[in-house]
This record gives sequence, C-alpha cells and structure tokens, in this order.
Amino acid sequence: MSDMIDDPTLPMRVRVSNFVTQLQDKIIKGLEELDPNYTFLRDAWTRAEGGSGVSGVLSDKRAVDPSIRKTSPSVFEKTGINISLVQGKLPPPAIAQMKSHHASIPYDPASKASLPYFAGGISIVIHPRNPHAPTIHANYRYFEITSDPAEGDGEPKILAWWFGGGSDLTPSYLYEEDTLHFHKTLYDACAPSGPAVYPAFKAWCDEYFYLPHRKESRGIGGIFYDDLCNEPHHRMPDAGPGERPSTPEEIFTLMKSCGESFLPSYIPILKRRIHMPFTEEERRWQLLRRGRYVEFNLIIDRGTKFGLQTPGVRIESVLMSLPETARWEYMTELGEEEGTREAELLKVLRSGGQDWLGKIKV
Repeated sequence: MSDMIDDPTLPMRVRVSNFVTQLQDKIIKGLEELDPNYTFLRDAWTRAEGGSGVSGVLSDKRAVDPSIRKTSPSVFEKTGINISLVQGKLPPPAIAQMKSHHASIPYDPASKASLPYFAGGISIVIHPRNPHAPTIHANYRYFEITSDPAEGDGEPKILAWWFGGGSDLTPSYLYEEDTLHFHKTLYDACAPSGPAVYPAFKAWCDEYFYLPHRKESRGIGGIFYDDLCNEPHHRMPDAGPGERPSTPEEIFTLMKSCGESFLPSYIPILKRRIHMPFTEEERRWQLLRRGRYVEFNLIIDRGTKFGLQTPGVRIESVLMSLPETARWEYMTELGEEEGTREAELLKVLRSGGQDWLGKIKV
C-alpha cells in the first residue's frame, strides 16, 4: 500500500506536484541509507518566467566528513533526483507541434496567440561508481494547456492534458537476474492499468533509447510513454476499456504506481553490485559505455533538446543527466573479442531489444 498522501479533490496539477515532491524525498532518503557517509544537496530554485523546483544532487563533494572522500568515495559517482514545477506561455510553434499529437486542442494557428501551460514532473539519473552497478534513468511528468485566465473568472479551462514517463536501465556488464528483476518490477507496476500497457511501453522504450549511428541500444530497456490522455493512442490503437488507462484518474494512478516502483526496481540491484571488486579494465569499459550515454542524451534525446530550447531554462538541471566522467577511444578493441563479458553486452545491445519476461512466468 502506498504511503503517499493524495487529495482527489484538488486540481491535477496540484496532485502531481504533491506526488513528485513526496517521491523525490522518498528516493533521496532511500539512496542515502545505502551510502550514509554522503548526503544530497537539495538546491531549491525559482524560474523568473514562472514556477520552481528542487534539484537533489549527490556526489563526492557531499561527504559528511570531507576527510573520507579519498579513502571512501561515494558509491554514487553522480546522482540527480530533480523535480520541476513550471508554468508560462507556449509560443505558437510549440502549440502547433503539440496539436499534431493532440487534435482536440482548440487553437487557430492564424491567431498567433500564446497559451498558458503547466509542466510538472520528476527526473532521476543515477551513475554508480562500480562498473558492475548499472546506470538508471526515470522520468514521470504531467503537462496541461489552459485557456488564458483573462478570458473569464475563476480557474482557467484545461484545453489539453497528457502524461508521460518511463524508466530504463543501462548496465556496463550484463547480469540477467538484474535485468529480469527490473523488467518484472515494471511489469507489476503497469499490470493494474491494463494488459496493453507494459507491452506497448516496453516496445516504445526499445525504439526510443537507440543510437542509430552506433546501431546499438543505450541499455537493456524498460518502459517509455508519452502523450497519454483520454484520446486514442497510436501505441495502443486497439486497446478497449480496461485494457489501458484513459481517464485523468486512471493515468495518474499509473504514474504513481510506476514512480513508486523505482526504489523496488533498483535498490536490490545496487545492493548486489555496488561493493563488487572491479579492475581498471572494467572501469575503462564503463567509461566507454558512458560515452554512448552522452551521445544519446546530447544528439537524440527529445527532453534534452526541448529543455535547451525553453526560455529561461536552467542549464544545470537539463544537463544533470550527464555522467561526470566518460571516455571515447578511436576504434577501441574492447567489446569486439568473442567470449568476453564486454562482447556479451554488445551482442544484446545490437539485437534491437529482447523479450526479457519471456524467460520467466508473469
């Protein structure tokens, strides 16, 4: 049972804000329990154009006792647990782009008018120090477009709304028990929302987190979704009532279930891996894989591109997802020798996605 406090009588933007705030606190405390010698920096910020957020960041700089940094570095090389709750006005080009996915938005491009919006969510990226412990990313968000408050009294009318999010795992070394645990936890989080949900979100994740210039997946997948609302969805075109969530309440319930599955999906993996011995060669491979992570985030990721194009953007928050250290080698031989752990991972990453849950009963 969830220990999150929620009041269904409040507007959805307030409920989402309350949820991500509580979830951030819960995840930060869970991670600090794993590494009690280090504490998160909670950096509260405000946005001149409207809104605020809190960036929760953990690195070696956050040692309780600075003298232990060299002898006992944090098990987390870089971690960010950020929430962002912002509002402002959408320019006409952005509205036109969103209307292509949400035909119900009552907007005439010829008017060249801007519309108020709210965007709230949580973004999570964890880069462990140990090469055997996988990097994880998660993001859960809510977006709404409203009428201009000047047009009438009281609360502005919601013209369009949708949810998005997901979670994915990026290992440097493949451990099947970790992969199966991660996918099974996400499957269990999605299952109450309908049988169409996990298969659609898993396939979408495999397609999205892909580097076409490398012909490799970024990691071993997870779930990914966007533009989920009460309209028909192109990823679940044939899903009927009970097979997918469609009301604001149903989709928010899915968001909460997936968000609260974060710690159960990841903490058991960390406990198995963060204290394993590793070699310099394994560290080198980890940094090469992080180079791929950087390539995806800077070249392909839509969220990074959108953030960098947003007026008044907070650059530190947008680039929080990048690791502190990464490596590129010209024509590296690592991963190309058959029978090695590195080649084992590359074979999976070059397969285009695998049916992990097909290996266990669900």
